Amino acid sequence: MTEKRVVVAMSGGVDSSVAAAILKEQGYQVIGITMQIWPPDRKDSSGGCCGVGAIEDAKRVAYKLGIPHYVMNFRDIFAQTVIADFCQEYSLGRTPNPCIRCNQYIKFDVLLSRARELDADFIATGHYGRVEHSSDGYRLLKGVDPTKDQSYFLYILGQRELQHLLLPIGNFHKTKVRKIAAELGLPTATSHDSQDICFIPGGDYRAFITEHIPTPAGDIVDARGNILGRHRGLARYTVGQRQGLGLASDRRLYVLRLDAGSNRLVVGTEGQLLSDRLIASQLNWISGKAPGELTGIATKVRYGSPEVAIKLSLNNGSAEVYFLKPQRAIAPGQAVVFYQGETVLGGGIIEASEPA
Repeated sequence: MTEKRVVVAMSGGVDSSVAAAILKEQGYQVIGITMQIWPPDRKDSSGGCCGVGAIEDAKRVAYKLGIPHYVMNFRDIFAQTVIADFCQEYSLGRTPNPCIRCNQYIKFDVLLSRARELDADFIATGHYGRVEHSSDGYRLLKGVDPTKDQSYFLYILGQRELQHLLLPIGNFHKTKVRKIAAELGLPTATSHDSQDICFIPGGDYRAFITEHIPTPAGDIVDARGNILGRHRGLARYTVGQRQGLGLASDRRLYVLRLDAGSNRLVVGTEGQLLSDRLIASQLNWISGKAPGELTGIATKVRYGSPEVAIKLSLNNGSAEVYFLKPQRAIAPGQAVVFYQGETVLGGGIIEASEPA
């Protein structure tokens, strides 16, 4: 029987390195590919996922494993689908998640298509999640390590992608992954986990945004519209932010809302940050259809937030989410992801929320 061929998206980190190692050990014909997504005029592209340093690390791992490794130039498509959207969303007073956008348009669209052109049966990544095949189709499950589970970023997948996707480290805890890397002598065994947006090393997204879109100053107002001060451009602020407002007040004030239409930054107390309902659009259901049973569903409103119980109502392609316990600092533009036990049902983009 011909061995199955798999393209592994190698970011230069320990997770994708171990994913490639596991698949080779399992008998797959493994091809390592690193996506080149950095703008060509970038002066510092040594850090972060898919930068020059990451490409070199991936090459060293591939050499150690004895597998071929290639670099594919995705700069233009990345700029058009991820960076442009990132800037556009901030210009509209929203908070985007570029990692989800990258998964949707780069890894599991363009890269998957390239992999199929190479006659690969599968694409694999170092995400902490699991794919399960049953009589009803393919399911996406959480990774077994609750501290590293990345299924939130994969809610945009569907049956087409899942049938060609392998997630080799989803059944491991991070400590085990690092142990495997050390035992194999992989050069990425002690590499740091990436925390920054890949195209903004150092995490200073405000500086990046101000280089790419206009950020005019405007009024800071309270929930009643009273002017309290001036902001330096809405893109410099996020919902829930307290520091850097430049306001003199006897109360702690937080960003409640970014009103792009009037270029106003709305602030209020911590209690005003709580919401008991949100509306989401651009829904994606991993099974290909909305769930028939809407009980026992929980959600996350951002990657780092805890999973919370909800009541879910679906209507004409949008979702109304009612929280059994009010949630803090819900930001339009972020993803809301729905779970039923270990299964990821799908998700959507937050459009608005209502105060508790």
